[in-house]
Amino acid sequence: MAKRDYYEVLGVDKNASTDEIKKAYRKKAIQFHPDKNPGDKNAEEQFKEAAEAYDVLSDPQKRQRYDQFGHAGVGGASQGGGFGGGMSMEDIFSQFGDIFGGHFGGFGGFSGFGGGSRGHRVNRGSDLRVKVKLNLKEIATGVEKKIKVKKYVPCSKCHGSGADGDNGMTTCTTCKGSGVVTRIANTILGQMQTQTTCPTCGGEGKVITKKCPVCSGEGVMRDEEVITINIPAGVAEGMQLSMSGKGNAARHGGINGDLLILVEEEPHPELIRDENDLLYNLLLSVPQAALGGTVEVPTIDGKAKVKIEPGTQPGKVLRLRNKGLPSVNSYGTGDLLVNVSVYIPETLSSSEKEMLNGLENSPNFQPNKSMKEKIFSRFRNLFD
Repeated sequence: MAKRDYYEVLGVDKNASTDEIKKAYRKKAIQFHPDKNPGDKNAEEQFKEAAEAYDVLSDPQKRQRYDQFGHAGVGGASQGGGFGGGMSMEDIFSQFGDIFGGHFGGFGGFSGFGGGSRGHRVNRGSDLRVKVKLNLKEIATGVEKKIKVKKYVPCSKCHGSGADGDNGMTTCTTCKGSGVVTRIANTILGQMQTQTTCPTCGGEGKVITKKCPVCSGEGVMRDEEVITINIPAGVAEGMQLSMSGKGNAARHGGINGDLLILVEEEPHPELIRDENDLLYNLLLSVPQAALGGTVEVPTIDGKAKVKIEPGTQPGKVLRLRNKGLPSVNSYGTGDLLVNVSVYIPETLSSSEKEMLNGLENSPNFQPNKSMKEKIFSRFRNLFD
């Protein structure tokens, strides 16, 4: 199922300000919050959808890529196992909870999703960036790439907890496992209650009493991982794609970072890319341009035959429909534009000179008035 437009999800205009996007997200999140809609799977999906839209539109760089490339530019290019894996409830509450006030997801008095564990601080792994080189054929069809990445992964012994065995961790006595410390202060306005991250456990709710000997209590270790990347058709130089959760693992079983993939385009030996169109400079001899015929030009797939009309002039552009690159947003396919140039030899043999001298005074080899006007018009357009 294709993803909905993020602006449509939040119900805002494409020119909406950051504040308008924030207000729209808050309204949607409260409307579909799990505490207000217990057991309603549809509301839960809309809650996640709104959070995903806000994640992109509230970030200026992500929003710019989304406006330019659509879902493909921010991790939604491939359905069913491609870029972007959706957001879990833990992701949402840990990343966006503070937009509502309170500590990690306090939604104006709601009791809390997941048994009240929302107060716990959730670690997040850092993002990784890699570059992937693609040729025009790979860009035209899309491609699957396997890359080996050095990264932090969950510890093989403690599986990310950082503790040595089941008895290596205990509930924090300072916050009683909540991850926050509540303080009440008397002010001139009366008593005021504040919540801060627990200084003992750092907001995690648990304290390691016996560290894992392999990772020294961090829960992560350096290793290599082979990651399969599905590149959609139509991507362009400088475009950045993302794979959710494929970055560095987080300490103590937190949320993994993302893998950011920067696209590098390898130059083609004969074709030049101009957005979704491809350009080719066809060099004809004087006889070919004068007499016409059939020539072959390169395409992404191989070769294509092109008919040259007799009397074809230099600068003429021949268009081969749908022989260019597809749009990354599935808005059609570009064309192959063949620009005709005519080769004039720099040196001539005696017989060739004699032949051309014989043709010099022929009316067909003299530019007429309409041709002169046509050439002048082309020349003048270069400076308009």
